[in-house]
Amino acid sequence: MASTADFRNGMAIVHNGQIYFIVEFLHVKPGKGPAFVRTKLKNVKTGKVIENTFNAGVKVEEARVERRPYQYLYKDDMGLNFMNNETYEQIPIEESLIPNAELLKEGESVEVVVHAESETILAVDLPAFMTYEITYTEPGVRGDTSSTNSLKPATIETGATIMVPLFVNQGDKIKVDTRDKSYVERLK
Repeated sequence: MASTADFRNGMAIVHNGQIYFIVEFLHVKPGKGPAFVRTKLKNVKTGKVIENTFNAGVKVEEARVERRPYQYLYKDDMGLNFMNNETYEQIPIEESLIPNAELLKEGESVEVVVHAESETILAVDLPAFMTYEITYTEPGVRGDTSSTNSLKPATIETGATIMVPLFVNQGDKIKVDTRDKSYVERLK
């Protein structure tokens, strides 16, 4: 059991019989009345984010989760196939458990979040930043090379479409934030 003082972002708790990740939390001590903790919780199964308020000091059940290193192998009709880097065991994982699954490249290392008691796969975490090559984009217009506030669509090697600045061209390598599919920088 953990109390509200132990809350941290990414912590897994059991609330109303379901497992939630704490997305964000805020300890509030009003001038009048008792202190409380305002939280945003993400349901592991549905992905829905709810807001909930806990009284300060309340005990909550902490869900034991493990983060295991896996490597993405390939996609087939069973789902996306991953290999455990320690045991070399291969498992298929549903695409719905992976946010921005279209950004996965073959051979990429990911962390699979597993519920320790039931061995259920809860989520798959991609690295925060990944490098991709642009396979197609419209050419930039002369004079727009220094402007970064205008964006154009670009297709990357996985087939996903990312919005990039006008100066990025086909064949360039770019760094992408996998959490929100946003362009970070062009690489040499």
